Amino acid sequence: MTHTHDSHEQLQQQVFELESKLAFQEDTLQALNNELLEHQRRIEKLQRHVLILAEKLQGSSDSGILRTDEEPLPPHY
Repeated sequence: MTHTHDSHEQLQQQVFELESKLAFQEDTLQALNNELLEHQRRIEKLQRHVLILAEKLQGSSDSGILRTDEEPLPPHY
């Protein structure tokens, strides 16, 4: 009967360890998911900023700002 009792305790210990690992993995997965969502928000914000800057640059030719290839050479040339 001792062998059966030892096997039962060993099995309980293994189940406990697996449950602990699963809980840790679930926490890690949730943390990674939260981080991924935050990165997605940042990417969307940066994309909006890039679009705004692109619109400003497209409209800037009307405001007297020249493209690099259109700028006259400096006086010392």
